[in-house]
Amino acid sequence: MNQKKEDRLFIQYFETISEGCGILQHSIYGVGDLKKGYTTDDNARALILAVMLYEEEQKPKYLKLISKYIAFLMNAQNDDGRYKNFMTFQLDFYEEEGSEDCQGRCIWALGRTISSKKLPENIKRSCIHMLNKILENWVDFRSPRANAYSIVGFSYVPKHPIAKKVMEKLSIALADQYGKFSKKDWRWFEDSITYGNSFFPWAMLKAFERFQREDYLQIAKESFEFLEKITMQKKYFKPIGCNGWLMKGGKAAKYDEQPIEACEMLLCYLSFYRLTKEVQYLKDAKKCFAWYQGENSKGLKLIDPQTGACHDGLNENGLNLNQGSESIVSYGIAFMELGEFVQPISKKTEKKTQKNKKALMTKTESEPQIDKI
Repeated sequence: MNQKKEDRLFIQYFETISEGCGILQHSIYGVGDLKKGYTTDDNARALILAVMLYEEEQKPKYLKLISKYIAFLMNAQNDDGRYKNFMTFQLDFYEEEGSEDCQGRCIWALGRTISSKKLPENIKRSCIHMLNKILENWVDFRSPRANAYSIVGFSYVPKHPIAKKVMEKLSIALADQYGKFSKKDWRWFEDSITYGNSFFPWAMLKAFERFQREDYLQIAKESFEFLEKITMQKKYFKPIGCNGWLMKGGKAAKYDEQPIEACEMLLCYLSFYRLTKEVQYLKDAKKCFAWYQGENSKGLKLIDPQTGACHDGLNENGLNLNQGSESIVSYGIAFMELGEFVQPISKKTEKKTQKNKKALMTKTESEPQIDKI
């Protein structure tokens, strides 16, 4: 599997949809929807992608994006450390405090940013400032998913004494959650499997790496294998659909398939691969990435070849033609994370490929098609 120059076109759209005070939440087809405004958790995830881009190439434009997203998070944080989430384009927040999942995603982003060895120290201090405010006012989450996001976030700051204690507490709670719901035929943390699923086994794997408890590793493996049996088909990755999810004793909803699931599944696979060096984990991570490239239940590419944007998912009729921030950030993070394990394609090979594509392109393929709404 090689990465081509055209695969990096996503950066262009990522920058375009971030031209305000942060990254816009939604789009109407290929243009950002100002009426829907912003969310803090989208900007937290965008921060992770911007950090990854800067680590690869220390370009001023990436540092500018990083500063923008951090500024957004600082503005969204309350005095007690919790974050507001939904914000209008006129910069007014809808609520006083966002969901617990939002808080967890912010902790993930802060931890990942603080851990970067390439970022200027004074920029990282802004994130340390926010993380300290969270920890100084810590109140336990009721959401197991928020716990999972937080465990992964805290794993990036192993030398922080308070973060270590909180991470240990959350790890115990998530293991207890698994023990409460897990049965012989249902190795999971809840009575349903919905969104952000792979963060559960990923968090338990991070907990094992930090605290070396074998039961954490066992939970990570069992739950991830259970999720694999449901979502990894022979030829492609098939995430659980958001129109119904999967309830214990029922059948998994077929659609809509969302880009975030392919990204987070890939992240979990790569974490297992780094720990075990088992090649199958790397192969399956690549299968998750191939979902974006057309190896999926519809045989359709999620990436817009003209703009680099990522479509918002697959539904029973085909592509969701909107291209929001969660989608492009998910694809970008997956692309950058997998880049460590694949080779960039040579310029000579790329030119030859482009020449062959042009030769094969018919008049019908080259003309724009108007989709029915």
